[in-house]
Amino acid sequence: MQSTQVGIRDPSTPARMDRRVTSIAGVVAAGGLILSAGLGIRQTFGLYLAPIAQEHVVTVASLSLAIALQNLVWGLGQPVAGACTDRFGPAPVVAVGACLYALGLGTVAFQPAFLAVVAGFGIMVGLGQAAMTFAVVIASVSRAANAAQRATAVAVVAAAGSLGQVALVPLAQSTIDLAGVRTSLVVMALVALAVAPFALILQRKTPFAGEIGVKSATGSAIRLALRDPSFLLLTAGFFACGFQLAFMGVHLPGYLLACHVSANVGAAALALIGFFNIIGSFAFGRAAGRWPPQYLLAFLYAVRASATAVYVATPVSAATTLAFAIVMGLTWLGTVPLTNAVIARLHGLPNLGALFGVCFVGHQLGGFLGVLSGGLAVQMTGSYTPVWIATIAIGFAAALLNVPIQSRSHVATVVA
Repeated sequence: MQSTQVGIRDPSTPARMDRRVTSIAGVVAAGGLILSAGLGIRQTFGLYLAPIAQEHVVTVASLSLAIALQNLVWGLGQPVAGACTDRFGPAPVVAVGACLYALGLGTVAFQPAFLAVVAGFGIMVGLGQAAMTFAVVIASVSRAANAAQRATAVAVVAAAGSLGQVALVPLAQSTIDLAGVRTSLVVMALVALAVAPFALILQRKTPFAGEIGVKSATGSAIRLALRDPSFLLLTAGFFACGFQLAFMGVHLPGYLLACHVSANVGAAALALIGFFNIIGSFAFGRAAGRWPPQYLLAFLYAVRASATAVYVATPVSAATTLAFAIVMGLTWLGTVPLTNAVIARLHGLPNLGALFGVCFVGHQLGGFLGVLSGGLAVQMTGSYTPVWIATIAIGFAAALLNVPIQSRSHVATVVA
């Protein structure tokens, strides 16, 4: 008599599935907290420009230079941080980044001279952001999830990253009002340090580690990507995103003050951007699993540029600013899960951290020019209008650049 095992179910299967769901939930939560702190603190810098300039004889142009340098350092540091994460895991990278982030904020708090501002806000904070944001967190979450979970997991983390902006922008403004700039910067430094231990959860080996394919040498993967026209178009479009977001995030409060609109409206607008970014990032991240992400990027850039054109063309008020903030929030960081999805489809998951980091250099070159041009425009012309026009033009250009991107894979093992 023969027996057969066909149809017999392994009784341990439900337990394994429960462990997998629990594992990815913990990774998503930890990644969201780290990204919230890294991005949330970054969005507060526009609130510090006027108080520091008034109290410490550091001009807005000098502060803009420091924050522009921060964007550049952040971008140049992302490929290194991503490659280190690909090789060693996120825990040591985030730990070093949190210490640098806090040290940079503390330097400006206790020695707000020009060189200290450049070293603190510019170099140390820039390196800290590189180690606590996209190339480290998003890549770690992407590898922790299976193919069915990945779009949702990345979407949730990208959305959760905006919670820090919702919470920390009002906290920064209130501590500035109640206790001054120094205390506010110290509070932000403590927030950066507080989330560092959560990187240990990202560090855990996940049940889906075998699904990501065989890792090739980082240098070879980067050279292949840089010969890919689609990757180059994606990076060029990401430049526009960096220019727009950095300019608005840093200079919108100052623009409103120049238009005789209360500073509290600026803080409210930044917080509102953060809140609606939760919705937008999640929606675009989920959509990346259903539609070609490059076309979603083109749509996002076109909407953002159109909304900016309408805002600049109408009289500035609290109402128009808050309405503008809602549209910006819905399109603010939706670019991140979409860009991540394009790179994963083109070049796979094993070197995703390094490749996203390389693409992010384009984003931060845009951020560097966006912040710097805003400060220079005010100093030289007394107006932000030239930079607003540039923001609109490069937004429409970015929409056009994403249309011809191809979605075919350049690697044999891609799980997108």
